[in-house]
Amino acid sequence: QVQLVESGGGLVQPGGSLRLSCVVSGFTFNYYGMNWYRQAPGTERELVATINNIGTSTRYADSVKGRFTISRDNQMNMVYLQMDSLKPEDTAVYYCNALSVLSGDNYWGQGTQVTVSS
Repeated sequence: QVQLVESGGGLVQPGGSLRLSCVVSGFTFNYYGMNWYRQAPGTERELVATINNIGTSTRYADSVKGRFTISRDNQMNMVYLQMDSLKPEDTAVYYCNALSVLSGDNYWGQGTQVTVSS
């Protein structure tokens, strides 16, 4: 059974930091590129950060470049999103996504809420 479970969301003040985690099970983790998406109310889901299956390549949305860092631990089946210098516009539900490099299989977590507010 495929599972992706996010954690680490919450309420933080502008300028603060949060670290999101996603633990996965039910598939061969190192065959999958991993992504973090976010969706704010009334907007489309947005790709925030991506990391390849072996952790050697990352890409970021322009809106988070220099503030967010994606990483993964293939021994622990975990992917992380370190978010620094948070802004109110970062407020959204953040989703962990797995995309197979072989088959195109695509899996999603349930999301974790991040709220940046004073």
